[in-house]
Amino acid sequence: MIDHLGNRIDLSVTPKRIVSLVPSQTELLYDLGLEESIVGITKFCVHPFHFKSTKQIVGGTKNIKIDKIKQLNPDIILCNKEENTPEIVEACQDICQVHVSDIVTIQDCLDLINDYGVMFKKRTNAQRISDKIEFHLNNFKTFIKDQEVLKVAYFIWREPWMVAANNTFINHLLQLNKYNNIYANLERYPEVELKKIRLEGDPEVVFLSSEPYPFKDEHAFEIGRKTHHAKTVFVDGEYFSWYGSRLIKAFDYFIKLRKRLRSFSN
Repeated sequence: MIDHLGNRIDLSVTPKRIVSLVPSQTELLYDLGLEESIVGITKFCVHPFHFKSTKQIVGGTKNIKIDKIKQLNPDIILCNKEENTPEIVEACQDICQVHVSDIVTIQDCLDLINDYGVMFKKRTNAQRISDKIEFHLNNFKTFIKDQEVLKVAYFIWREPWMVAANNTFINHLLQLNKYNNIYANLERYPEVELKKIRLEGDPEVVFLSSEPYPFKDEHAFEIGRKTHHAKTVFVDGEYFSWYGSRLIKAFDYFIKLRKRLRSFSN
């Protein structure tokens, strides 16, 4: 098998001891039925909830404790191009095989689920999860086709102000939701000047993500004062940035969010 960055994964023996350095992938492993195989996770792997007391925490996604990982004697370490640094991936490759995902679209997500199904001999469970995602996605597409396009900005950080832009999974989901991202002309997660938000697109809706920055009401007011009557809405960042099995629940959330926005206009 080849991972998303071109690294070859030897599957002559099915990996039995897994370290996951990506929260959404940890949740996916659990839903695939691999709880017993997971030996190490990050402090941000909050789903399922009980893992924080039953699994070894090996640090954060950007700051791992490499010695702790070595002690767990893993067969494979699961990383992500966005969540983990190249230095982390390199350090992990000195321990055992490393699979690195790179997720920008829903198809990338479905491919990853299939890869894990093959890698860990959980093909049936993987297919069931993919089928559920596609079922909810098709229902969502029926709903969204009659909705209007809205100009939006999606903030992920403050001091400096940072947004989700082009070539991100978040932007892919914004497009699917018929949200026209005013920062889609920029790449990845750029810093922006709040005072220029009207000049750079003047959004109708500003989304404040629940992660990674803990936005509060005062931040919503701070942004609102710089826009021209934009609605400022707190959103669940997990549904916009977590791939894997989390997508099963995401589309119902997106429908509720759109209905909520519509109620603001009435």
